[in-house]
Amino acid sequence: MTSLPAGPARKRLGLVIDLDICVGCHACAVNCKEWNTGGVAAPLTDLAPYGADPDGVWFNRVHTYEVGEGAAGRTVHFPRSCLHCAEPACVTVCPTGASFKRAEDGIVLVDEDLCIGCKLCSWACPYGAREFDEDAGVMKKCTLCIDRIYNETFDPEDRVPACVATCPASARHFGDLGDPDSAVSKLVAEREGFDLMAEMGYAPTNKYLPPRPRRQGAGCTGAPARLAPAAPAQLAPGMSGGLLGWLDRLLSQ
Repeated sequence: MTSLPAGPARKRLGLVIDLDICVGCHACAVNCKEWNTGGVAAPLTDLAPYGADPDGVWFNRVHTYEVGEGAAGRTVHFPRSCLHCAEPACVTVCPTGASFKRAEDGIVLVDEDLCIGCKLCSWACPYGAREFDEDAGVMKKCTLCIDRIYNETFDPEDRVPACVATCPASARHFGDLGDPDSAVSKLVAEREGFDLMAEMGYAPTNKYLPPRPRRQGAGCTGAPARLAPAAPAQLAPGMSGGLLGWLDRLLSQ
């Protein structure tokens, strides 16, 4: 089986995802697919993309849940991808060393040349972050866009994962979560960010920011629960109602 690097990673690069402002637009998933299908993990296979049950390899998936009932209910959009854990079982269970964790930044990757497609890593991952490519016969996963974040041909502000670069709501953040003074670490501390399924003991690097409590009265407009029926329109002599009447009145102006 594969061993983890000795000692903690020098950096812990990862994502912070704000569940309060994610709108579930799937832009992160689409841009992730677009970038990585031509990147180091290319191609990302599509299975029956125009069929009744399309599927394929997606490093980032967005799930939507309805939480609570009545006025207390809300919609929560939950993006899911590899969490680049500090103690990843997907690495230690790998029999060939194909799944490994980098010592310099904590990113978990797959060496496709060593992968035999046994799927042990996908069974060991409790987050469902591994994606088996049926065409290539190997396991694939989020690379944290390693070919973007270290690409010196990009401007510094563009050296972020594709999902972060494209998020229209700024619900995704990238940085060094091993540095308590980094912007992402301060954001996690301020918003009480949490580990997903912390009880499993895998110490995920990525953090989630919880939805903020709703302000009292938020969403209340003061409008009555049911509007009174509108009074029938007063039509000029010779004019009819309905769609044809509306069209007649429009053209008569």
